[in-house]
Amino acid sequence: MQSSKYVHVRVDSSQELIKETLMRLFTIQEDGAEREVDERVSKIARDFLRIKDVSSDIEVKSLFDKFKSSKIPVDPGDVGDYIDYLAENVVAHSTRTSSPYFIGHMTAGLPNFVKPLGILLTAMNQNTVKMETAKALTPYERQILAMIHRLIFDFPDGFYEKHVQRKESTLGMIMSGGTLANITALWCMRNHQLGPRDGFGGIEVEGLPAALDHYGYKGAVVIGSSLMHYSFQKAVDLLGIGSRSLIRVSADRNNRIELPALRRTIEKCHIRKQHIIAIVGIAGVTDSGAIDPLPEMADMAQEYGIPLHVDAAWGGPVLFSARHRNKLAGIERADSVTIDGHKQMYLPMGIGIVMFRDPHIAKSIEKQARYVIRAASADLGKRALEGSRPGTAMYLHAAFHIIGSKGYEFLIDEGIRKTNFMADTIRMRPEFELIAEPQINILIYRYIPEPLRERVARGILSQNEIARINRFNERLQKTQRQIGHSFVSRTTLETTTYGKGVPVVALRAVIANPLTTEEDILCVLNEQVKIASGMA
Repeated sequence: MQSSKYVHVRVDSSQELIKETLMRLFTIQEDGAEREVDERVSKIARDFLRIKDVSSDIEVKSLFDKFKSSKIPVDPGDVGDYIDYLAENVVAHSTRTSSPYFIGHMTAGLPNFVKPLGILLTAMNQNTVKMETAKALTPYERQILAMIHRLIFDFPDGFYEKHVQRKESTLGMIMSGGTLANITALWCMRNHQLGPRDGFGGIEVEGLPAALDHYGYKGAVVIGSSLMHYSFQKAVDLLGIGSRSLIRVSADRNNRIELPALRRTIEKCHIRKQHIIAIVGIAGVTDSGAIDPLPEMADMAQEYGIPLHVDAAWGGPVLFSARHRNKLAGIERADSVTIDGHKQMYLPMGIGIVMFRDPHIAKSIEKQARYVIRAASADLGKRALEGSRPGTAMYLHAAFHIIGSKGYEFLIDEGIRKTNFMADTIRMRPEFELIAEPQINILIYRYIPEPLRERVARGILSQNEIARINRFNERLQKTQRQIGHSFVSRTTLETTTYGKGVPVVALRAVIANPLTTEEDILCVLNEQVKIASGMA
């Protein structure tokens, strides 16, 4: 038998078919097949958006049963067939966050220019970790960050002329959400404060225990309201200081941090020689939309020499409103600010933003790699927690130019106006109780069963009666959610007119969708009354 240096591999018809199928997937098609898929997807999307009901009434268990298989399909499949599968099994049972009856979470409908931008952004597939993979999007992103920086801090023109495209400067970062933005802000502050000094290599090199020892501390903490977002729990975990070092200061019945308690906490930390990485102020508490007293917190931070971080993931865009921006007074004095583009900037999910007063503080987390983000480069990935990420700055840049500041002002003002309408309606209806006055456009209230309404009006509820009302509202919210016609969320508050430490289950409305009308709000409340009447 003769041997050969080369072995002939027979390619069977199935391999040829796989090759042909894959080449079609990666090639622009001229036969109309790609256009047919695009049109099919567009129709599914339009049909989805036209339906006002929030969701189907399918049971959650049935949904899990649909997706039990763990086997990867062997052969390439047909794109059209898969689109049909999505339409039947996923789209049909997805939450319609664009519905005007969906007023329970910080997610709303999107402006119609987002869809074509999404197609373009996906087709371009830019990776903003490095300028070599995002040639134009790198300076483009820096420009939109400068616009947001000006919205918050409003420095003189010369500042922005100097820093907007200066590769040594970082005015802010875009990432996938507010959680990463909050983590990044605290990371920068920690590294900046515990950096190299007097022969010490800094926390980045030496680690947390050595840094605290060098600087004479016995621990490190982050201080904020008891209503801080849960992302700060993740932050202290990742920063190595532990959840016990996230100090939660009590909030008042208006869900704002209590300033005397904050001062006492700071002084206790100094006595215990604990390094305070930052004080956290909230501009839009997730539960209620409340805004902390930022001017007084900024005064206290300045007095004690502590950085101030403001979590404005929800409330930041209120700065667009001439009528309401005073509610965020003091935010311009923060050292860092978080805003979410996918909340009140009405953009797709996955756009978190952190802004820095000092354009050099992010230098404290800078990393390089010889093959990608070199020291002298303009690469955005040098100073960021994430590496590869999409060019979602395109959505922000487009929104600022298409909606504009006046457009955002209208959206913010309307959301707050309609929230006040809902609050006024609740005050006039004996079935409901307003738990707290809205500060912006989140409202907390609850349904009161008829036998207990007089006792609520007189303020003489017992602990057992409060618990009874809590259980009733839990059932009411779950039933409304399961029916799928409309939706509000719920939360549990620990500080209300009923006293501290008394859990109160509240229904939570978020009025952010510009398509939600006063009539829609009344429909949601009327449905709750109808459901409650069947529960009594």
